[in-house]
Amino acid sequence: MNSHKPDKIIVVGAGLMGTGIAHGFASSGFQTLLVDTNAESLSKAKGNIEKILNDGVKLGKVSAEQAQASFANLVTCGDLNEAAIGANWLVETVSEQLAVKKAIVTLAAPLLAENAIIATNTSALSVTEIAASIGSADRVIGMHFFNPVHKMKLVELVRGLATSDDTVARTRALCEAMGKTSIVVNESPGLTTSRMSAMLGNEAMYMLQEGIATAEDIDTALRLGFNHPMGPLELGDLTGWDTRLAVLRYLHQTLGEKFRPCPLIIKMVAAGRLGRKTGHGVYRYEDNKAVPGSGLKASTL
Repeated sequence: MNSHKPDKIIVVGAGLMGTGIAHGFASSGFQTLLVDTNAESLSKAKGNIEKILNDGVKLGKVSAEQAQASFANLVTCGDLNEAAIGANWLVETVSEQLAVKKAIVTLAAPLLAENAIIATNTSALSVTEIAASIGSADRVIGMHFFNPVHKMKLVELVRGLATSDDTVARTRALCEAMGKTSIVVNESPGLTTSRMSAMLGNEAMYMLQEGIATAEDIDTALRLGFNHPMGPLELGDLTGWDTRLAVLRYLHQTLGEKFRPCPLIIKMVAAGRLGRKTGHGVYRYEDNKAVPGSGLKASTL
């Protein structure tokens, strides 16, 4: 067996991220088992993966034969005990609860192939603490994908305290085989992307609160001045300001005063103005589309 070419990859969790990750592996030629105890979630995930592949055919990005072959690489399973036997790679993307992730790792580790790598898609929890669930913590690594996985090229690889150089090298090779670019981050609150995004969004809200510019102009500055695909206030509305506030509070607690949440974010969350999911954040939304001219201005704060 070539340790750099997994024969069988397990993705645990058929939610949004698990669906995207399973599609990424299957479309890269890997035998992929998507595991979830919820049969409805598995069925929905399989349908969404088929849609991504069919859309790729319509757009001319892949041939019908390639799409068919990719879909054939995907198998769904409701039993981790069964799926884990002999697999040489596992990526867990279950809910962001440490106890749940540790339970998955503890159950799967003895069933996997020797020297199998266990990756966690967490963006906030400790890879070191998850790895401590098993005896061979050197084989555990963070593998933080971005949504939507089939469009986003970056994967953040997170080194826990015990993660070995070999595990990092093999995981980087896997990312390359998927057509992804990987960066390596030593475990730290917020990693690189969440930390920078939180800082940028928080500063944008301070600027809005201080009346320096309108929401539209702040977002336009970042889109056109720095070539960002979306402004920081638009992104906050998309992510949800309740989520942003939770991240900022965690970073403030662990990294210090520079991450103190802007009072305007706290006020908006208290008012239920969380963003797209509530129809109102910095901007108002109708049918999930921003209403022109609806961004907060200094006079409306």
